Amino acid sequence: MNATITSTARRGAERVEWTRSRMPLLEAARADLERTRPFAGRRIGMSLHLEPKTAVLVETLLAGGAELVGTGNHGSTQDDIVDYLNALDGVTVFGRRDDGIEAHAGNVARVLDAAPDMILDNGGDLAAELVARGATGTIIGGTEETTSGGDRLRAELSGQIPFPVIVINDSLLKAIGENKHSVGQSVVESYQRITNSMVIGHRFVVVGYGWCGRGIAQYLRAFGAKVAVSEVDELKAFEAAMDGFRVAPVADLAEWGDVFITATGRPGVLGVDVIERMRDGAILANSGHFPWEIDVEGLRARAASSTVLDDAIERFDLGDGRTVALLANGRMVNLAGREPKGNSIESMDLGFLLQTLSLERVARDAGSLTAGAQPVPEAIDREIARRMLSAMGAAA
Repeated sequence: MNATITSTARRGAERVEWTRSRMPLLEAARADLERTRPFAGRRIGMSLHLEPKTAVLVETLLAGGAELVGTGNHGSTQDDIVDYLNALDGVTVFGRRDDGIEAHAGNVARVLDAAPDMILDNGGDLAAELVARGATGTIIGGTEETTSGGDRLRAELSGQIPFPVIVINDSLLKAIGENKHSVGQSVVESYQRITNSMVIGHRFVVVGYGWCGRGIAQYLRAFGAKVAVSEVDELKAFEAAMDGFRVAPVADLAEWGDVFITATGRPGVLGVDVIERMRDGAILANSGHFPWEIDVEGLRARAASSTVLDDAIERFDLGDGRTVALLANGRMVNLAGREPKGNSIESMDLGFLLQTLSLERVARDAGSLTAGAQPVPEAIDREIARRMLSAMGAAA
């Protein structure tokens, strides 16, 4: 760390130190990477939520010889962590907590202006900007963290990425450990922290029954909530029904629910037509990567007025005696809300080890990997599962 650092960076350093002490998988990986140096001479361009666990990942990649230039995602950046990272040798990061979409796009552009030769992407923003610039040939490969980003690579950007991108969210290990259990836990915790409300006895509608939706529904029920699920995929809807949840189209649940949580990665799944039918006092929250699952613009246009109650709650007067409340402006409620914690340290120790070993595979073997989106190699999944079981004091 540089000799002169700000008080904000020092506070960030203290938070990172605590987090680092609880991430044994990355600690072991750092020791290995210091010896093998697979990223020596490589500059990694990163777009990822900037919070303490991410800082530990950055430290791990630095140990392997990497140089890092990166940015966060809008709404989830933690300023003390930005200042801490910028005090490290070999790291440059952009972005602040109050960045909007346009500022984030500018930060993504600045990352690519630094000419990285590998990318660590979250939501496909770096990949999309590379394609828009026609500059994909400068990259040997990279990783993508999210379902949303994997979808972009396989749809919007299909056939336009000439280098390998390992999609971390394709890993069953991540789906179980991070998405189901950690997202499920952190979304429920964030709802309670932001609203100061009980979960017990309230009626929640979870929109989407992928791995994150499964976890959210499970943890809500564990806390005593009444839970219904809306899912358009027949097989996932069948699973939700077999898991004991009420299953129906979201429009049919509009008048039943007290709280609606989206978990699909798809735009507009909670539209004004559904909000129009909600009961007075309904609460809306999103857990997906992009702030587009709730039609916030449509809600603003529909509402007679709105009141910002604090930095994480906005109440909309629908003009007919009813109000609805929006949490975290429709952004990821567990990372953009009040006192953001995100996913648990243990789950991100696992998830960021997946990132580290996948980036190592790309650095060593990019030429032998196929171009475009692809899953985490099974050997990496199984190796990390063994390490995680050992860290938990369990055995296969």
